[in-house]
Amino acid sequence: MRKINVFIIAALVCSVLLNCIAFAEVAPKLTVDAKSAVIMEPKTGKILFEQNPDERLALASVTKVMTILLIYEALSDGRISPDDIVTVSEHAAGMGGSQVYLEVNEQQTVNDLVKSVVIASANDASVAMAEKIAGSEESFVDLMNRKAGELGMKNTSFKNACGLDTDGHFSSARDVALMSAELINKHPEVFEYTTTWQDTIVHKTARGEQEFGLTNTNKLVKWYNGATGLKTGSTSQALYCLSGTAERDGLKLIAVVLGSPNPNVRFQEVMKMFDYGYANFKMAKGTPVGTVVGDVPIYKGVKEKVELTVKDEVGTVVSKKSQSGLEQEIVINAGLSAPVFKGDKGGEIIYKFEGNEIGRSDLLVLEDVRRIEMPDIMHKLQKLWFK
Repeated sequence: MRKINVFIIAALVCSVLLNCIAFAEVAPKLTVDAKSAVIMEPKTGKILFEQNPDERLALASVTKVMTILLIYEALSDGRISPDDIVTVSEHAAGMGGSQVYLEVNEQQTVNDLVKSVVIASANDASVAMAEKIAGSEESFVDLMNRKAGELGMKNTSFKNACGLDTDGHFSSARDVALMSAELINKHPEVFEYTTTWQDTIVHKTARGEQEFGLTNTNKLVKWYNGATGLKTGSTSQALYCLSGTAERDGLKLIAVVLGSPNPNVRFQEVMKMFDYGYANFKMAKGTPVGTVVGDVPIYKGVKEKVELTVKDEVGTVVSKKSQSGLEQEIVINAGLSAPVFKGDKGGEIIYKFEGNEIGRSDLLVLEDVRRIEMPDIMHKLQKLWFK
């Protein structure tokens, strides 16, 4: 009996060692000089690397990822427009830290304030936009926390719109990655400004107009091939933070560091994380959107069948060492009854990777097909008769 137990223990140890070796081959060791770090693929939300991902930490101006997200949502649904005029309040003008030195009662367009927030990380512009959207910074912070809850950000509490050190204002690297993914997935137009190195606004005050230069706080834009954004941050409590985004060969990555010891280290560590991601992972994609993959029968229509196209892009992140590709199963409806309209669902395409389903896409009807009527039937009979 004792020999059997020894054999079982030895087998278990070997199994654990083999699993560890296999994992090491897929995911090489990586350490990051920061309190917390995460690499995420934004479309799938898959985490490729994590280091204390859920530790609650001050995040400084990386807070503005949520502020920017809510601004772009307001622009998208028409609550505000780029040309709207914003009058700067005393509260907004009084923000310290990073700013564009807005004055009380100065008027700026929404577009110029957005540039100031995204490019120059301006606290005063952030609060001015918060007041424009919600009426007060406090009400805007309520919107920030509500959105954090919707996104599943379990270790986040916002107390202000710009990230100044305040008791109870914190987030985690995982949560920062979640809100960053929401921003770039839903509002890729933000890249217009996150990739801009320098721009200007014009101060319009009682003393006249004066041009003011904006310089991007994110050196990744200059330093890293494929960098697309996103947001820096630093305070005495948060130290140096960064949510970086990049894209190469169809693979988008978000790399977050919170609590790096100095400003250059945060950029170096995020670049190291990007290099790790692009060296070890790739995007396995399904059939491109709009591709015709078959046709579906039409009953009682002027056409007997109609082509189907792929609605959504589906993909997953896989190790570059993987030899497997995406498997796909096309399921087409037995038939549709006319009238049928362009965009109606006529089937779906199911994707699997190594036997596990990773996503689906509807197959959409490519054109309208009206119901057949008596004149159509007579026309068909005439054609058959003369043929």
